[in-house]
Amino acid sequence: MNDFQLKLKSIMNEYVHFVYQQTRSFPKQEMYSSVSQWRRCSLSIVLNYVEGYARNRRASRLYFLEISYGSLMESTYLIDFFKAENILDEKSYINGSKMSKEIGSMLWTEMSKLKSNLA
Repeated sequence: MNDFQLKLKSIMNEYVHFVYQQTRSFPKQEMYSSVSQWRRCSLSIVLNYVEGYARNRRASRLYFLEISYGSLMESTYLIDFFKAENILDEKSYINGSKMSKEIGSMLWTEMSKLKSNLA
């Protein structure tokens, strides 16, 4: 991985820890539904990214990055959902949204580079 990719992985890692930290104080009735889903999809972002870079073929790598991006979109929706439900406070919402957008932009750049190399 180059410096850009390592930075992206680091932000993804920070985001997962943010999600876990936030969800510790969420209502208990949400623990096995939306909290569990947010934790799983946020973890999936970084896990699929890492797995993609463990693959030798570019097409396989792109496949896993696309899964990572899909999980990011799911996680981003949940940030908005928890804010609308008044479960996530404004400061956390802004912080999570900022990280999500940065990850999305960087991940899209990675996918675009791979796609152009495959063409």
